[in-house]
Amino acid sequence: MRALLPCLVLFSLGVSGVASGDDDNQRIALPRAETAGEMPVERALEQRRSVRDIARGGLSLEHVGQLLWAAQGITHRKGYRTAPSAGALYPLEVYLVVGKVDALSPGVYRYSPKRHDLISVASGDRRRALAAAALGQDWVRRGSAVLVIAGIYERSSKKYGRRAQRYTHIEVGNVAQNVYLQATALGLGTVLVGAFHDAEVQEALDLPADHEPLGLMPIGRVR
Repeated sequence: MRALLPCLVLFSLGVSGVASGDDDNQRIALPRAETAGEMPVERALEQRRSVRDIARGGLSLEHVGQLLWAAQGITHRKGYRTAPSAGALYPLEVYLVVGKVDALSPGVYRYSPKRHDLISVASGDRRRALAAAALGQDWVRRGSAVLVIAGIYERSSKKYGRRAQRYTHIEVGNVAQNVYLQATALGLGTVLVGAFHDAEVQEALDLPADHEPLGLMPIGRVR
């Protein structure tokens, strides 16, 4: 596998939330994530940039598996993850919008940290509709895949009340930086997109009403 970040175990608690009704025949197993690589974290920090000029080539299943693990993968038997979460409540869900990924049909998939696999949500290439919802930002359409970070505020508001939204948004930044660094270590490019119409993103991806889209990260090979 390409150069990867060393394993970064950040302080976080909790277990993953797997939606009820998930059917095993709709799940796609991901390759086991690597936890030792050739690129030091210091070099990844130095080289990290927001990349909008993405090449046409596709991604491998190993690529997306590693990126999803970096975003929300479980790193401890108690359910601790790669990104910290206030109160161990994990209000985020990460979706993968696939355009060109080996062994995956175009469509929308939800990442399950508990099983490190993908759950099929919707079929068909949704990148163009997603780009339209993102005010026409073409790099969203050109990404071989797009990671969509969604928040479920209720998971945190039961404990933190009005502070829940703030803590959830902080967590989005934690996840996005993990993805940035992992993409850099893999020789890939990404950018965090925050300008979009929330309702249009939900409609384009068939997201549940309580899954608030908070960030889009188109990912692809660097030109």
